[in-house]
Amino acid sequence: MTSSDWATKDFYQVLGVAKDASAADIKKAYRKLARENHPDSHPGDKAAEDRFKTVAEAYDVLGDPEKRKQYDEMRAGFGGFGPFTGTGAGGGTPFDLNDLFGGGAGGTQTRAGGGGFSDLFGGMFGGGGGRTRTTAQPRRGADLETEATIGFADSIEGVTVSLRLSSDAPCPDCSGTGAKAGTMPRVCPDCDGTGMRAASVGGAFTLNETCPSCRGRGLVVDDPCPTCHGSGRGLSNRTISARIPAGVKDGQRIRLRGKGASGERGGPAGDLFVTVHVAEHPLFGRKGDNLTLTVPVSFDEAALGAEIKVPTLNGTPVTLKVPAGTPNGRAFRVRGRGVQRKDGHKGDLLVTVEVQVPAVLDDKAREAVQAFRDATAGRDLRANLFSDAAGSRSRP
Repeated sequence: MTSSDWATKDFYQVLGVAKDASAADIKKAYRKLARENHPDSHPGDKAAEDRFKTVAEAYDVLGDPEKRKQYDEMRAGFGGFGPFTGTGAGGGTPFDLNDLFGGGAGGTQTRAGGGGFSDLFGGMFGGGGGRTRTTAQPRRGADLETEATIGFADSIEGVTVSLRLSSDAPCPDCSGTGAKAGTMPRVCPDCDGTGMRAASVGGAFTLNETCPSCRGRGLVVDDPCPTCHGSGRGLSNRTISARIPAGVKDGQRIRLRGKGASGERGGPAGDLFVTVHVAEHPLFGRKGDNLTLTVPVSFDEAALGAEIKVPTLNGTPVTLKVPAGTPNGRAFRVRGRGVQRKDGHKGDLLVTVEVQVPAVLDDKAREAVQAFRDATAGRDLRANLFSDAAGSRSRP
């Protein structure tokens, strides 16, 4: 982009802030707009990608105190570039800012040492003297999304899965050139291979736009590839191996960098986002970094106490001591038998006991239970229920 292009843009308007906005307000506005238009949130949306680049361009200047100062001084020197009508004092021929500073008619290319508008402000944004040419830049590949379903144990321990992906990629028949086998594309004569050309805006300014002849590629295909019809792009089906980390939760979205679609013109590949679905386990559940398990115990084990063996997710059982008088629903903690944490430590296994009541008793068991009832006949477990209920009615 040329210096004159920078000069004709109102970066304050792009970010939606006042010209006297503080650095904090500018940063806040940039972050909001960047989040709303980030390519990762709008895969394949060219308009959102362009808005994101425009916002980043504005913040690159206004977010730097020195650049912002020079930019404000430049705008003040030319009335903010808003009032220009593109005509001379007599309302006649439109002019280009490069003409004003000796850039020559048309002003779209500045010679070295020519004293043009680009020379005046070129150093401000990293430009310099000499001819300025915009070239087609490498483009990052698109981000892809897919889903994977894994077992409960795999979600706790981590697993490598194979994923089948379909994405945009260079055409395999022409290797991305867009030209038929045995031929080659030629440099676009309208933009000299830059992919951009100068365009007049309202007669006042000359800005760069995507070349319509080559659509920004900088190349023209005379004999197009029959597979991709000259686009140079095709559909790629591939299988990749992806590592799902230990401790992943059901519904969690995993980002795999560089596993997305291939870039263009040497650009980096995009990222792959995998939404993980975890199958249920017949015994174990999960609560944060802890695993949960419900085990049955008999009445006598709960009443008299016992040592019972309970399974763990890795298959190695552990012995759990149930103290005498354990009530139904009490939870016990087995440390270090849960989910792997980021700090390297593991959560715990929470074991809840469920006292089982036999549905059928044989004669011997019935006699034993009857004997227990006779031995505890003087205890009324529900005695306080009626007194507490009556007391609650008498209270205001």
